[in-house]
Amino acid sequence: MTETVGTGLNPPPAGITASTSRRMRTIRWVLVGGGVLLLAWGAFVMFDLVRLTRIPGVALWIAAAILLHDAILAPIVFALGIGLRRAGRRVSGTVIAIVQGGIVVGSIVSLVAVPTIVAKNFAPANATVLPLNYGLNLGIFWLVLAALTVGLSAWAVMRERRGSGVRLQDDSER
Repeated sequence: MTETVGTGLNPPPAGITASTSRRMRTIRWVLVGGGVLLLAWGAFVMFDLVRLTRIPGVALWIAAAILLHDAILAPIVFALGIGLRRAGRRVSGTVIAIVQGGIVVGSIVSLVAVPTIVAKNFAPANATVLPLNYGLNLGIFWLVLAALTVGLSAWAVMRERRGSGVRLQDDSER
């Protein structure tokens, strides 16, 4: 295993100190400032447009999303990445990224779809409010996502095995 400086995974070799450039600090402050402004805007819009009686439900949904991410999604993606990396050189970083990306995309879509699935159980008498079978659609989505993930992973493995396909010319070939 080779050590890389600056990844945060391994300490830098002796005598090398990690420093942050002025440009990077500026970029970080801009991103943090933008994030704080977006959070403030979101809070303003929420309190302006959402009835006060609905705020606890929104807060519960946000808390559940954070809990789902921190307690379920992030550990699964992390464990999957560690497990795939321990598989050795048989699994490339590209395949790991594809699988982790598939899990993240599927989880986000599930996070959006599950409230609709639950709401369908408490649906009003008007059948046009929630007209679809959202549970079935979510299952089909996961099957398609799994197939795409496997297909992309297989494509990445085949591409890595045969090389990049780009051949540089030597001066003697010109």
